[in-house]
Amino acid sequence: MENLVKETIVTLKKGEGRTIKAGGAWIYDNEIDTISGTFKNGDIVKVCDFDGFPMGAGFINQNSKIRVRMLTRSKDSVVTKEFLYNRVKAAWEYRKQVMPEIDLNCCRVIFGEADWLPGLTVDKYADVLVVECLALGMEPLKEFLTDSLKEILAKDGYTIRGVFERSDAPVRKKEGLEPHKGFIGPEFDTNVEIVENGIHYMVDVVNGQKTGFFLDQKYNRLAMHRICRGKKVLDCFTHMGTFALNAGIAGAADVTGLDISEFAVAQATENARRNNLSDRVKFRAANVLDELPKLYEQGESFDVVILDPPAFTKSREATKNAIKGYREINMKGLKLVRDGGYLATCSCSHFMTQELFTEVIGQAAKAVHKRLRQVEFRTQACDHPILWAADESYYLKFYIFQVTEEK
Repeated sequence: MENLVKETIVTLKKGEGRTIKAGGAWIYDNEIDTISGTFKNGDIVKVCDFDGFPMGAGFINQNSKIRVRMLTRSKDSVVTKEFLYNRVKAAWEYRKQVMPEIDLNCCRVIFGEADWLPGLTVDKYADVLVVECLALGMEPLKEFLTDSLKEILAKDGYTIRGVFERSDAPVRKKEGLEPHKGFIGPEFDTNVEIVENGIHYMVDVVNGQKTGFFLDQKYNRLAMHRICRGKKVLDCFTHMGTFALNAGIAGAADVTGLDISEFAVAQATENARRNNLSDRVKFRAANVLDELPKLYEQGESFDVVILDPPAFTKSREATKNAIKGYREINMKGLKLVRDGGYLATCSCSHFMTQELFTEVIGQAAKAVHKRLRQVEFRTQACDHPILWAADESYYLKFYIFQVTEEK
């Protein structure tokens, strides 16, 4: 079978390549000494250390500061279609091993570098696959890989009726690619009903956030069930109403979900109706940062406040402003928690490290004279595995605290 690796050799500078030597997946432009041989951007090339020691192979792209995305650390540097098929199969077998079968209805099947398929994300929503391709080298391979996944899933009895591509993130431009979305193969109805934690959702894979739904909080939402039973709950940045609906199905007495998007609120309201929760779970459109102080001034308080904001930073340079944003939202949320109540708060930016996020929450609590007793710390669901030394794969930090007044 044809080896897709070119004879081109990328040689690292002495002392560089520390990330991939530790198990990571990226080589930056300033780590490279020489490139010998001919290639075009997106080709798979060999990588050697400064002394010629073979380190594997990966996609090269001179448009990007991430100059090489590693595909394999094997010294023989062989990448064939069979090799790639087996990578896809391994990704699926991992999900089968670590997740209950019921959760395979909707899950992330391929998570880029963490599944050693850099730049490629594939989410499964019932019988639909949604693909996001963010690396130039993956572009010519994405259809083969999705066809392979369909074949692998079929062997386990999962029929896929359609594939939709959501490669519309602006970050594609850094790879020299234009944002794109559309069908891969025949067109189909892109409204897909899924079930997660016993809750039914209608997912719009064309217009929804990211690939249509946030799968990474699956077990964090489940963890809130025992906390929310019988409680008055406020779910901020509710999106499709996921945390609010989990609170409702767990037996919360009264749930309010807030989101700035009228479209999201309409989706969430429909999802409440779909699950027969409309009597206890309500949604309304509001700017959370403005609405929380209004609720506080009106004397409102809640047994449980959930803060699931969008990423306040998507770059290292913007982290300073993000710190202010996370501090502010946590201060406002904490003020609304009744004495002895609970706060669930999270960050989905990998630039906001666990240490930094923890520090910011502590500062917010101190500023509003609240004491925090940690119930648990969680991260993204296991279908979004964290590859050590690949910092970008670890992004979600999720805390549950009991909140008391300083006395």
